[in-house]
Amino acid sequence: MSAIRDHKKRINESMEAIEGAIAVGIEKRPVTIGFHASACAIEMLETYLHKEGKIPIGKMLKHDWFKRPLPEQKVEPLIERKLKVDFPSKEKVYDLIYTIEGNRTNLVYGRPTKTQIESVVNSFNKLKNILMERIGDLDE
Repeated sequence: MSAIRDHKKRINESMEAIEGAIAVGIEKRPVTIGFHASACAIEMLETYLHKEGKIPIGKMLKHDWFKRPLPEQKVEPLIERKLKVDFPSKEKVYDLIYTIEGNRTNLVYGRPTKTQIESVVNSFNKLKNILMERIGDLDE
């Protein structure tokens, strides 16, 4: 499946960019971390859902669907309206992506604090551990 291979190529590219930004220093590369953590999180989830047959190969997820719902919100969260699927650890995966996306704009366009950058890096690493185990080897 070339679609899965394309996803894996983009995942590798984003992971390399994140690792490089961490090596240089997270406070010096918040834009790189914000952009690539967001892009890679969506690519990993999409790849997993394609691989499990939960969504068709042509279906694309969008990062802006992952706006954390408010506690008093009566309407179903946007991601639930756009993507009606169930999978193991769904709430945990969504919560980690909500954290990444909730900080994305500030990392990319604003003046993020070290705490915000660390929060994104930590959430990304937890997400990567969950999804990459399910996706499998990126070199296959």
